[in-house]
Amino acid sequence: MISSAVTLSYRDAPAAIAWLEALGFDVLQLQSGDDGTVVHSELRWADTVVMVASADAPYDVPPLVGASTGVGLYLVTQDVDGMFARAVAAGATVVFPPEETEWGSRRARVLDPGGREWSFGSYRPGEQWSASA
Repeated sequence: MISSAVTLSYRDAPAAIAWLEALGFDVLQLQSGDDGTVVHSELRWADTVVMVASADAPYDVPPLVGASTGVGLYLVTQDVDGMFARAVAAGATVVFPPEETEWGSRRARVLDPGGREWSFGSYRPGEQWSASA
């Protein structure tokens, strides 16, 4: 059961959808306008849903500052290396490659072709953890 989703607007929504499909997302719904824009789409990976549409205004993506734009999406996966490899093969820009964290999880970060930040990690937000574990 999905309890929440994220919505993203892209200047090139079809390219964003193709990138998400390369990561393993399945397109559940796609509504295109007469001009080829994406009016609404829903893509699912595990229990994560992302809704993608064509930008209706010139939204700017935050610039990369250090190892983050300060805004991004985080996908929980035990296959951080595989997800990272698929993302880069599909055109992502490396922010940092897969690494072990001091809290005992694995993570990586990329910018998608539209400049949005995506992190992949084995840490499960909302669950308790211990730095000594």
